[in-house]
Amino acid sequence: MDRQELSDAVWERMAPHLPGKATDPGRTGRDNRLFVEAILWLARSGAHWRVLPKEFGRWHTVYQRFNRWCRSGVWENLFKALSDDADFEYILVDSTIVRAHQHSACPKKSDRSEDRFEAHALGRSKGGLSTKVHAATDALGNPVRFILTGGERNDITQIEPLLQGLKAGHVLADKGYDGQRAMDAIAASGAKPVVPRRTITAKWRSFDATIYKDRNLIERFFSKIKHFRRIATRYDKLARNYAGFLNLVAALKCCL
Repeated sequence: MDRQELSDAVWERMAPHLPGKATDPGRTGRDNRLFVEAILWLARSGAHWRVLPKEFGRWHTVYQRFNRWCRSGVWENLFKALSDDADFEYILVDSTIVRAHQHSACPKKSDRSEDRFEAHALGRSKGGLSTKVHAATDALGNPVRFILTGGERNDITQIEPLLQGLKAGHVLADKGYDGQRAMDAIAASGAKPVVPRRTITAKWRSFDATIYKDRNLIERFFSKIKHFRRIATRYDKLARNYAGFLNLVAALKCCL
């Protein structure tokens, strides 16, 4: 099967950050590139694991390896490694709702107990069961951090962990972040807020409308990753596995 997601240049950037290399201790991966291609095929198509094309190997073997990498944080570490060259002139923060497929509900108790992402990562909003992806990107619209919550959670509740440890000149956000909690978190990060005021906001503050135009970059980022059907809809019972797909797709976008 022709590889459709990973060019040689992209793979050269990804490969050093994945386990199973000949220089790593333990067992050497048979074909890391083919395995990552399989996961990207699933992410792009949104297909069930059982219909994975045979050219990628046995679906159950691929699933077990993916699940193991999710549990050990491989995908998260890959994303962090490839997003470490961020442009922090601005930080852009926003969130997007991901509808949960009926198959994603009710994971086994044994799985929930070991899924550190699962707490509050699947909630009931007006549209039904959903997950919300809170994200921070740099000034170029490249992702630097994700947080998963239930779809009913307010955006402003995640502003502190999104900005923690990040330093930038300005933080751009929409009216959903117009509140004292967000203003305090932005000030604590050493940045200036570029957040439009709601009509009910009593306190006046300066607002740079020219800089704010760049906030569409995070909207474009969400649009790009949602071309992958497994990101646009949550099919996975475990939030950590959904986060695995999300981290891999975001890492891919950092390489392009």
